Amino acid sequence: MERLIVLDTETTGIEPSEGHRVIEIGCVEILNRAITDSQYQQYIQPNRNVGDSFRIHGISDNFLKDKPKFEEIAQEFLEYIEGSTLVIHNAPFDLGFLNHELKRLGSDEKIEDKCKIIDSLELSQKQRPGTMHNLDALCRRFDIDSSSRTVHGALLDAQILAQVYLAMTGGQFTLFSDTEQSEDKKNNENNIVRIDASHSQVKVIQANKAELEAHNTYFENV
Repeated sequence: MERLIVLDTETTGIEPSEGHRVIEIGCVEILNRAITDSQYQQYIQPNRNVGDSFRIHGISDNFLKDKPKFEEIAQEFLEYIEGSTLVIHNAPFDLGFLNHELKRLGSDEKIEDKCKIIDSLELSQKQRPGTMHNLDALCRRFDIDSSSRTVHGALLDAQILAQVYLAMTGGQFTLFSDTEQSEDKKNNENNIVRIDASHSQVKVIQANKAELEAHNTYFENV
């Protein structure tokens, strides 16, 4: 049984090479095309101010001051996702930040060395070229309630993206793993589109600055 982990991050800015850091990781598990109650969330003290990014996620410096640093949670996070297939909306952004955090710890290991990657943004663009592909637009397309999403939040966005992804790949977004599924919905699992399933061949291309800015402001422009 393939284990999918829907993942999202919040950060202090859009470019890790400029010193910006991860401040929240949110993960939601999908098994057998059903969202389980297994989730991972961690706020992270970034050792820098959140600055203007506060308007995006609403996470303040004061809130983060007593949270663990990335090196304190890295092992448990990696153990949670190891061997899974990660579903990420605009995967290069989140992978770029997470891999940068690992590099700061002196590790050459990358997230895509541990996990297969599905970029739901790329999947949406392939399904419906020429339309909008941000999370709010996809929620409207698949009639998914995102009213609680007044600001970005890694866990909240992962929870919403899990429902969107199941709708994109089969039209079924059950909240509990023991919910009975119809046979035709199960069969749609074969229609999942992946970025290269070979760990060694997954190539992560860093988004440019304009693309990263668009990632952080997409909900304002729908």
